[in-house]
Amino acid sequence: MQADENTIKLDYNTEREKLRMPEYGRNVRRMVCQVKAIEDRAKRSEQARAVVRVMELLNPQVHAEENWEQKLWDHLYAIADFDLDVDSPYPAPVPEQYETRPLTIPLKKKPVKATHYGRNIESIIDLIAGEPDGEQKTAMIRSLAIYMRQQYLIWNKDSVADETIFRDIEKLSDERIKVPEGISLSRISSDANFARPGMNMDFGKRPDGFQKKKFYRKNFQKR
Repeated sequence: MQADENTIKLDYNTEREKLRMPEYGRNVRRMVCQVKAIEDRAKRSEQARAVVRVMELLNPQVHAEENWEQKLWDHLYAIADFDLDVDSPYPAPVPEQYETRPLTIPLKKKPVKATHYGRNIESIIDLIAGEPDGEQKTAMIRSLAIYMRQQYLIWNKDSVADETIFRDIEKLSDERIKVPEGISLSRISSDANFARPGMNMDFGKRPDGFQKKKFYRKNFQKR
């Protein structure tokens, strides 16, 4: 079966040359290629300035940056693959400025001991462990235990005993925290629903992070 001569062949961007500065689009790339093809240097420089003005219109947010006009000329050279001989008001950049990869910032993070509680819980436990014993610390431990029980029930639908949460606090603190005897948690309502992140369809309720922020403000703001 022969292909129809009138069939229109689609031209996909994925099959085209990759753009170095995609924010300016392929039309600017074509304009730059036309500028490079001009033999007269004065005319070529004049057209280069016109292209820079077009780039300014396409990228108006560049005005918020320092030396924005020089940045536009740098972008022009980059679009031209750094092969552009024109009279520029600024020195031509070198390709290495755009090819150098940023330095990797090492992250010193310890593995999470209990993923169903999360790393923030461990940070809170470290803060509480440094507090002096007293009513304030006991109240903080109780608030933490209530929140940890909520996190536990998000991932484990079975009920959990208060003692289990208390043991987890002591274990995650490397025994630096001893839960005071006689402390008890409030009872959970029978219609309470602890949904996993992304599965809560009650759009009218506060977001999950609200309670966490409230807990921080209540217990860890500078006094």
